[in-house]
Amino acid sequence: MGHETHVEVRTQAQYEYDKAHSKAHMRKQVVNFAIMIFLTFIAFAAVLADFAPNFIVPIILLMAGVQVVLQLYAFMHLEDRSTHMVGVIEFFIWSAAFIAFTFFVAFTTIIWWG
Repeated sequence: MGHETHVEVRTQAQYEYDKAHSKAHMRKQVVNFAIMIFLTFIAFAAVLADFAPNFIVPIILLMAGVQVVLQLYAFMHLEDRSTHMVGVIEFFIWSAAFIAFTFFVAFTTIIWWG
């Protein structure tokens, strides 16, 4: 019994398409990563500039929310709707969001009334 390797031959057009698709996907990831680094830099700069806490906290939370969305769509591949695992991925993401929200409300209640 031999182990045979399946070799799939692609045409030059398929190879060029795959190469262009990979290049575009990588460009998107690098741009999203650069945006996240920039938002982090702005958050640190706002804290170092010694602005009022009433200004800094909402700005940092807003930038954190933008980064969460970027990370979900860029690095968790939610922008790619052609994968067969989209339903499973979305289920786990929304489940985690629900659990995080529940913990947030629970601990806020404990701290507020405690």
